[in-house]
Amino acid sequence: MSKPSDKQDLAAAPGSSGVKRAFSLPPQWLHMYDDFITKNSHQVSQIESTLRSLTYIIPGRFRDAEIASESIHSGVQLLSLYHDTLLSRAATLSKLPLSSLPRAPSPQSRYTKFWTLKSAFYRRVAYVLQIVNYVQLLCEMSAKRRGERVRWNVVVLLEAIKAFCKLLLLRITKSRPLLTPVLPEREPIPDEAPEDPEEAELRALGEDDEDRKPFGKGSVGVPQRKGVGPNGEWTMPRTGMSLPTLPAPGDTSGYLLSRVLTADDIKPASNLLNRLQGSAQLAEVLHILAPLVFAIALARSKDKRKSWTPWLLGVGTELAARQLRDRGLQTTPLEREEWNRRGWAMGWWAMRGAFYENVTKGVVGGVRSRMPGLLAGIIEDYEYLWENYYFSTSA
Repeated sequence: MSKPSDKQDLAAAPGSSGVKRAFSLPPQWLHMYDDFITKNSHQVSQIESTLRSLTYIIPGRFRDAEIASESIHSGVQLLSLYHDTLLSRAATLSKLPLSSLPRAPSPQSRYTKFWTLKSAFYRRVAYVLQIVNYVQLLCEMSAKRRGERVRWNVVVLLEAIKAFCKLLLLRITKSRPLLTPVLPEREPIPDEAPEDPEEAELRALGEDDEDRKPFGKGSVGVPQRKGVGPNGEWTMPRTGMSLPTLPAPGDTSGYLLSRVLTADDIKPASNLLNRLQGSAQLAEVLHILAPLVFAIALARSKDKRKSWTPWLLGVGTELAARQLRDRGLQTTPLEREEWNRRGWAMGWWAMRGAFYENVTKGVVGGVRSRMPGLLAGIIEDYEYLWENYYFSTSA
């Protein structure tokens, strides 16, 4: 009789089945977690918002436990990014409950979703850019523990990676302006419809679902409300078509305006932004390179706090981009909205470099001295962050 082979002995070992089960558990747990997120998207969004808010108000967040608290914040952001991917995939496959689906996607979501579905390269580069944005401050905090020289090398490297990713996205989209963020945002999930007063009254009387059936045992003659959706819409049993709920008496105008189609609603997603040419394309490149120019100049400056040269170079590059941008009649609403957002984001330059050290710092200190103790302590913690970390004011 031949001897059993080593493979047969290993397969027959009592621990081999246990090892296989152990390796099969993580995928099963991940699948269960994905299913839970998909079915409870509204509650997950609320939990994420709460956790994100807590990272900003933890006492002593920036002085003694800055890396620990920033790790929590970055972890929540990365987890939200993973949840966005799950919910976007579920919405595409129509696996989300009807109550969790947004009424209409925003132009930003339509445009970015178009490119993430069309180009796998765009999707990968956009995810890299988004991840870098979420962990850049944490990387700077970790690098600062090894010295200022290492810290500024990391800052310049991260800004170079971000600029390179943005230039790649500009190339992939055929010279169209970049939106912020470059991935589709999670659309607001509508709140659950309030309970009908009739239903609440019947429940208060102790009548269960069986009692409310018109022909059920123990019927009290109250018809059951079949076909009513979570948002109050009624589905006709024979045709399957649904009738929307009527608006509140004081919200008729808003109800009608929400159902009006605009030009952007019927326009293809790729046409929501025009292709840039000439000076407009140069303006987009200058806007992308402005943070990198500022970071390199600041890293090479001897007096990083009070030297005006890095600040003037960064602001000058950004202002040149705004002057060269296209202001013609063919500019789309989404492009104007993006430039308006960039205009508001320029306010962060008041919190950077020499302008903050020579101007804004005194104003913030005066405001803090007039605030109550708790609020003054929070502002003081943020002052420590603004003064010591470059990416704390990065737009």
